[in-house]
Amino acid sequence: MLRDRKMEHNGGEAVIIGGMVLDIHANPSIPPNPGTTTPGKVHYVLGGVARNVAECMSKLGAKPYMISAIGLDMAGNLLLEQWKSAGLPTEGILKDKNIETPVVCIIFDANGESAAAVASVEAIEKHLTPEWILHFKSTIRFAPLLMVDANLNLPSLEASCKIAADSECPVWFEPVSVAKSKRITSIVKYVTFTSPNEDELIAMANALSGKDVFHPLKTKHNLSTISLFHMLKPAIWVLLEKGIQVVVLTLGSEGVILCSKGVRRCIKSPVGKTTQTGYGGQLYKTIMQKCPPNRFGVLEPDTSSRLFAVHFPSLSASVVRLTGAGDCLVGGTLTSICAGLDIMQSISVGIAVAKATVEVEANVPSAFSLATIADDAKTVYSAAKLLFHQSML
Repeated sequence: MLRDRKMEHNGGEAVIIGGMVLDIHANPSIPPNPGTTTPGKVHYVLGGVARNVAECMSKLGAKPYMISAIGLDMAGNLLLEQWKSAGLPTEGILKDKNIETPVVCIIFDANGESAAAVASVEAIEKHLTPEWILHFKSTIRFAPLLMVDANLNLPSLEASCKIAADSECPVWFEPVSVAKSKRITSIVKYVTFTSPNEDELIAMANALSGKDVFHPLKTKHNLSTISLFHMLKPAIWVLLEKGIQVVVLTLGSEGVILCSKGVRRCIKSPVGKTTQTGYGGQLYKTIMQKCPPNRFGVLEPDTSSRLFAVHFPSLSASVVRLTGAGDCLVGGTLTSICAGLDIMQSISVGIAVAKATVEVEANVPSAFSLATIADDAKTVYSAAKLLFHQSML
């Protein structure tokens, strides 16, 4: 087993724990027919939810600390070389000849959306163990924020979150999929933020309730945002009642609904170890000018029975590929939180980053323009609307 000798990092940057995956994208040039090959293009794309989030953060000027596991195979070498070329720390990446690097093969339809996919990602659960994560205990303790993705097994999720809790480091839980989102049950008391889509929200609420109380929405196409919110509100409240401070409900082309118990709890950033030097300082200064804080006026006292929900619209874009949008929304949001921006400003930046992402082929754009991101974030921030601010009693 190959392990880097230097096991610790001085901290000060977000820690991201989860999968590094090689995505194989198959794009047919004509509608595929069963039983025969179809002409088209096949691309290798560096992926994995946690890896995409971390790379996005690096392209925004941050230096996230990645904790993951890969093999000494072709896929692993491609992932590792890119990480090194980006100047990002590799000490947290376990490299071993007995690991099969996670690979996902995705077949797209003519609209650029996933038509079918096969995932071989068992290595993340098998090799990204509590023992490996504990090597980086002090790195997590000094971090302004920890993100874990639901590809981790339950013991690893618990170990990661307990370390963060000991130093009051906020935790962001990325659900990954409907099936894996249910792993929230073992760590809910540690989670500050989570970012489910509608189906993941339903699965998480049922898992936390201990019974199938909520059901996936059968039709969403003709629903207004406010109608959709009211249908999902009971499930959102379950997550908040269990202790999660902020639910970032992602709605794809309909944007994001930000939910919390009370205004104060939602707006106030729980991150104390912010990075307001270098690019983080530039991001903070630029967004503070474009998106002044206290968008919804004077903060009211936080109350345990009051649900606060704000809708942030998406931005029109020239869509090339949708696969990395959600991950980059999270990456942009995390970078902003770590720079000292509040959650509303941060979500606006995240949506602006997601827009830039869908306009390129890769899961993460090769570069971002701060000026463009700031202008787009201002558009989103200015258009945000209060959906709900009432007692749930």
